[in-house]
Amino acid sequence: MKIKIILGTLMMILIFSFLTFLYFKSDSEKKLTDNEKKVQLVEKENIELIEEKIESSNIIEDVSYSAKDTKGNEYFLQARKGTIDQNDSNFIFLTSVKANIDLKNYKSIKISSDFGKYNINNYDTIFSKNVIISYLDNKITGDYLDFSWDKNLMLISRDVVLKNNESSIKADVIEVNIKTRDIKIFMYEDSKKVNIKTFK
Repeated sequence: MKIKIILGTLMMILIFSFLTFLYFKSDSEKKLTDNEKKVQLVEKENIELIEEKIESSNIIEDVSYSAKDTKGNEYFLQARKGTIDQNDSNFIFLTSVKANIDLKNYKSIKISSDFGKYNINNYDTIFSKNVIISYLDNKITGDYLDFSWDKNLMLISRDVVLKNNESSIKADVIEVNIKTRDIKIFMYEDSKKVNIKTFK
């Protein structure tokens, strides 16, 4: 009888110990799972932060670029903000753009616009919206300017007006050869004529 009581007591102790072990194991696994969730959350936050930094690194404040050819002509460009093109890192989209073209033995040409697109390989620049070009006593305004440093060419279009002390000219396109300083003024349609007003 005593042996049965002792065996029964031992069995109860073993069952209780086993149940206690299972309980604490389950609880520790639950805590581990919670910790893993916290780690995953931190990792996710870090990844998002890195991605945010990568995206923000595409934006450059107070951008400036310069170029100089073998003849001593210089091109200086600055903008309030630049954004690297995600599809092609050779291009920078610009905001509040100002540029100077300093030609040897000639007055400088100043350009400004609301926006721009700059090619860091060949320095070609597209200026857009509220484009203003000033050189000597001439002022050209328009909404689009395609400037090629290699070709020494400026092509101004969209609501183009050239003003100086003597006249005002309205046209579809004005082409300026920076090297020779030759100017071509024309309309897209032959039937339309360039509008010229003189101040004399």
